[in-house]
Amino acid sequence: MLIRWMPILLIGIVIIIIAGILFSGCGKNKDGVGRVFTKTLGKTDIFRVGDEFCTKPEIMVFLTTTQSEYEKVYGEQIWNTSLDGVTLETYVKDKVLEKAAQIKSMYLLAKSKEVKLDEQEVSFAKAATKDYCGQISAAQKEELGITEELVQKLFEEYAMANKVYLAVTGDVNPEISDDEARIVTIQHVLIRTSSKDADGNRVEFMTAQKDAAYEKAQKVLEEAKAGKKSFEEIASRYSEDSNLTYSFGKGEMDPAIEAVAFQLETDEISNVVESESGYHVIKCISTFDSDETQANKKKILEERRNEAFGLEYDAFVEGLTKKLNESAWEEVGLLRNGSLPAADFFDVYDKFFQTK
Repeated sequence: MLIRWMPILLIGIVIIIIAGILFSGCGKNKDGVGRVFTKTLGKTDIFRVGDEFCTKPEIMVFLTTTQSEYEKVYGEQIWNTSLDGVTLETYVKDKVLEKAAQIKSMYLLAKSKEVKLDEQEVSFAKAATKDYCGQISAAQKEELGITEELVQKLFEEYAMANKVYLAVTGDVNPEISDDEARIVTIQHVLIRTSSKDADGNRVEFMTAQKDAAYEKAQKVLEEAKAGKKSFEEIASRYSEDSNLTYSFGKGEMDPAIEAVAFQLETDEISNVVESESGYHVIKCISTFDSDETQANKKKILEERRNEAFGLEYDAFVEGLTKKLNESAWEEVGLLRNGSLPAADFFDVYDKFFQTK
């Protein structure tokens, strides 16, 4: 299923100019692929993927929805945020461009596979269109340049994109064993065997320091197995990791820790375990969390489906012509006059299509 984009606070994340990745080969036009300006695009055409065009009004439907989501969470002042000279508006615009191109590409993939909407799905698209457009004033429609015909087209394309995802991933094995998805919970004491230099680089301890760390870990182990104090109390006192408790599945933790953790019984304490971080003493709190394991099964299945779909999608998109009208794209911007439409494209979609 397509993942709708949600507000992400700019501070603390690495900014990636999505369009530079999407329209790969920036400035190049080898075999028609690349981020290039082309006169074959109309004034209101933002980009072309294969034989599909995306217009400014279509982009504005997605952009205003995303803008509204950010402002609901962070307020209008969020648009004053920037990092390394890149504004949040630029980041959001490029993210919207990426997702719009993904929808168009998946729509083309659906057509190539002769995936079509049934009568009920078309009726959903019509109902969603009336709902969405009913939340937008005539003045807002004029400002955005949208019509009911255009909005219905967007709902149908988005539905097709979701439907082809299900068609491609329909053969993925949904059976996942409890053991494969098992989530364990541990507490641990960490005695580090390295430090950080002024630049944040890892510096290994000298042999004598490592020996001292090991001896400390052995003393912690003896105290823990003596049972006079709770393991949590011992961990709070000695551990050099601020996190005392971890819940994780297979493949999510340092292999050395994972190998031991999945062999322990509930309340069992390990011997000293060495990882890249240092020496650990581990206590198993739970060998099997039913709720977490079920949630992890869904996560693993979604990862399998995404991998299966990604292989076919990437191969398909590789052969598509991709062209961006940079002049038109530069003119696209957030609405600053306080007249954002109340309608949320994705909420309206879910309201009608998730009932099927």
